[in-house]
Amino acid sequence: MAAHSTQFEVRAVAGDDLDLVHASKNGDVAAFEQLVKKYDRQLLRIAQSVTHNREDSQDAVQEAFFKAYQKLAEFREDSQFSTWLIRITLNQSLMKLRKQRGAREMSLDEDFHADGDILPRAVTDWAPNPEQLYRATELRNILIKTLEQVSPILQTVFVLRDIEGLSIRQTAEVLNLSRAAVKARLWRVRLQLRELLNKYFSKRTDFARAELLAERHTAAARDQDMDSLRD
Repeated sequence: MAAHSTQFEVRAVAGDDLDLVHASKNGDVAAFEQLVKKYDRQLLRIAQSVTHNREDSQDAVQEAFFKAYQKLAEFREDSQFSTWLIRITLNQSLMKLRKQRGAREMSLDEDFHADGDILPRAVTDWAPNPEQLYRATELRNILIKTLEQVSPILQTVFVLRDIEGLSIRQTAEVLNLSRAAVKARLWRVRLQLRELLNKYFSKRTDFARAELLAERHTAAARDQDMDSLRD
């Protein structure tokens, strides 16, 4: 029943978007402004996850909306408008990232198809689950910093699926990948994040143990001093 309700909601949202897209194609600027208001925050989060720079993210989103408006006639209505818009935003964000790094510009397709589908080795599993960790507000910064250590390609898969909540099918559509390829990359990034989080929390644990030992040593020394004073 819940799955049926979710599917109905997705269809309803897609239908609302199409009405606004049709109006925009007919020159209704206000209709496109509604689409901008509806998706600008989500797109900014996605762009930020790629560029890690607020100014570049804002520019990427503005450019994405401008391109989307220019290319509305090219939007095929057999897919969701939101996935099409996210794809444009990711392309703009990746171009910003490459300009930061002084690398040549590449398309989203070239990036994601070059990454391969080889699964990583197994890793230990005592660190917090990265998908769940993001939902704990006080720990989000830890995950965000950790996420910056994996490739932009894998970051994007994780952000779309586990943070923004896109389905495997929607993520595959945005990235022009098969569902199997999305699942493989998702598994890889989750394992990589878990391994990095293992190291982070292991260091934190070692540091906490060192602090505890230092406190005990200080307390023991203090007790010895008190004993000598009593003598």
